[in-house]
Amino acid sequence: MIKVSFVRNAIAMAIIGGFAGVASAQNPGPIKIGVLTPLSGTFAPIGQQVKWGVELATKEINAAGGIMGRQVDLTFEDGEANPSVGTQKAEKLFQSAKVDFLTGTVNSGSTLAIGQIAERNDRLMATSVSFSDAITGDKCSPNVFRVNAKAGQQSAALAQWLKKNKPDAKIFYLGPDYEMGRSTVAAFKSAAESTGAKTVGEVFAPLGNKDYSPFFGQLRAAHPNVLYTSVAGNDTVRLFSQLSEFGLLKNLTIMGASGTVTSQNMTAIAKATEGFLTGVGYSPEINTAENKKFVAAFEKAYKHSPDLYGADSYGVMYFYKAAVEKAQSTDTAKVRAAMSGLEWMTPQGEKKMRAGDHQAIQDMYVVKLTHGKFQIESKIAGPDAIGPDTCKRF
Repeated sequence: MIKVSFVRNAIAMAIIGGFAGVASAQNPGPIKIGVLTPLSGTFAPIGQQVKWGVELATKEINAAGGIMGRQVDLTFEDGEANPSVGTQKAEKLFQSAKVDFLTGTVNSGSTLAIGQIAERNDRLMATSVSFSDAITGDKCSPNVFRVNAKAGQQSAALAQWLKKNKPDAKIFYLGPDYEMGRSTVAAFKSAAESTGAKTVGEVFAPLGNKDYSPFFGQLRAAHPNVLYTSVAGNDTVRLFSQLSEFGLLKNLTIMGASGTVTSQNMTAIAKATEGFLTGVGYSPEINTAENKKFVAAFEKAYKHSPDLYGADSYGVMYFYKAAVEKAQSTDTAKVRAAMSGLEWMTPQGEKKMRAGDHQAIQDMYVVKLTHGKFQIESKIAGPDAIGPDTCKRF
């Protein structure tokens, strides 16, 4: 009897285990996405837009049934816009939290460093913020995708405006001294000089710089009629406040990278940034049904307007959704293949992920800050803005 009972129990446990295995296969649990973004420090305002964007999209996706019937679970970590901190947090997300995918990186140096961690862990990451051309250029990675516009795309739009509206441009460059700052300056300088603009000076300040006045002597001596800058976050507030205080904004056309003046910092420097021009892949003024719906939902949820970071971070969640559904899997190799050449809908319209370098193709705009709002000045088609594929790693 003891043996019979034992056999019966064993059979029962095997049956139960079999059912559990089937249930587990049918319901593998949530899709986990790590969001590694600056929630403190200089770039915290950008990180806030990233957080809002991914949360809004995730809420919509989950309410509509998730991805392949699976809910999306977000895990946030503060990357502090610091590559060394970011790589440690990325390992934590991959190894401990067991995230399927990663997004949220802001600092271009962090994106490049964390891309190596993604490769080592055989996971995929997509940035919705970082501008450096190197990310999808000479330092490209098979495991890194970019859904936002790179520096070269922004520069193509801005240089086109410059050629038409200021053909006698004499440009002074002031950027932050790190990967993004130098790469955005280099990209715009190349694009501007190709239209006949002249470079009259160039300086780079430390990230998180408190006092820009030591650079103002060089600015005055160069006699520019255009100032281009790629500072971001709280650095923007300090720079523009000091430029205004020293009377340097008169008779200057101010241009910059798309992350320089945003909805997060413009209220603090409204007067100083009046007339600021930038090349962007997103504006709340884009007149499409998709964008109007997105802006209304964003403002209802957060009582704040979206900027390019919020829009592209919203869009990256739908990028992951489209890729996983195309692959019918969260397997890295299958999703990576699905992402190459993928077309998906975003607030700014349909985007296409270029297979050769993992750079999104999208229309670009020049916008001008007028009375506290960015107004669209001109547009350049996505294929004309993206430039050549220079990635040679895959």
